[in-house]
Amino acid sequence: MAVTSAFGRGLEPLLAGALEGRAAFGPVRRFDVAGRRAQVAAALPGAPALSGELARVIDEACDGAGLGAAARAACPLFLAVHGDPDLGRAAPDERAEHTGDAFAARLARRTGLSDAVRVYTSACVAASSAVADAGAMIAHGRAARVVVAAGYLVEPDQFALFDAGRALALDGRVRPFSAGRSGLLLGDGVAAVVLESASAARRRRVPALARLAGWGRAGDGYHVCRPRPDGSGLARAISAALCRGGIGAAAVGYVNAHGSGTRHSDTAEAAALYGALGEHAAEVPVSSTKSVHGQALEAGGLLELVVSVGALRAGRLPVNAGHLGPDEACRLNLILHRAGRPAGAYALSLNVAFGGANTALLVGTP
Repeated sequence: MAVTSAFGRGLEPLLAGALEGRAAFGPVRRFDVAGRRAQVAAALPGAPALSGELARVIDEACDGAGLGAAARAACPLFLAVHGDPDLGRAAPDERAEHTGDAFAARLARRTGLSDAVRVYTSACVAASSAVADAGAMIAHGRAARVVVAAGYLVEPDQFALFDAGRALALDGRVRPFSAGRSGLLLGDGVAAVVLESASAARRRRVPALARLAGWGRAGDGYHVCRPRPDGSGLARAISAALCRGGIGAAAVGYVNAHGSGTRHSDTAEAAALYGALGEHAAEVPVSSTKSVHGQALEAGGLLELVVSVGALRAGRLPVNAGHLGPDEACRLNLILHRAGRPAGAYALSLNVAFGGANTALLVGTP
């Protein structure tokens, strides 16, 4: 796996920031935010190109997995991205050629992957949906391995939309599940993972970083922008992931929550955890790494999965940063100090999106 975030390129700086609860938010300098209510995001310096950043993480992940040219050429690419980032630079008569599928095909050619590409644009569950689909394809023997990649770099259009919708935190911090939380903040995120069947990895004698033990998806269709207050859709997704993984709630040792820092979403997510995990929801360590790296939209699910895997391997848990005080509607065992340790061998990574989409990914140590 490979990742880029506002902390820099690579897992090490991102994981260090998450484990220390050190947020990467700062003034937006990539584009003009004069006149915006909020003026803060978690962004790399300068103006990096998404196509280049995606190619770099895909190459790094494939090299780390020991995939040579022949193996890459047979490997599908599942890409979660917010449309074609090259569209704005295309001439008007060329714009019909600039779709998410066309961008994915160009990226696959650039990185030596198969032209069998899929594109996911379903907001905050795009990358987690891609991981679930890749896992299902491998589990049913339709592929030996799949590269899943995702990318979002903070840009003016989405920043303006969230700002106009009064969803961005005006105090410059994301405070998941905390009293006094006031909203989300956007953040850069680019990541890639190689998913492979256990038998194929054994034949190639490559060690696994983690095991994708289960996944679940459910919709609630309650409201265009708000989650169902009782969290029942997310609870079903969590229960499906645990069922597919063949484990009970007590085996979950960490939850990397969606935790957007918005009032309605965090309350519904806390209810979902109790609905799926029962009283274990009061004991399992919980944090949202969005509190340090921000909301990476389509890329968020993969960025957070990479952090979760890194935390399990390190034996330490990310801090739920920005916490001001308890909220009685979010009675969770939040990780508020740097000494957090996993309470079991499995972690849940949760994501929800507008329109009532919910996903849960269950990962364990190999």
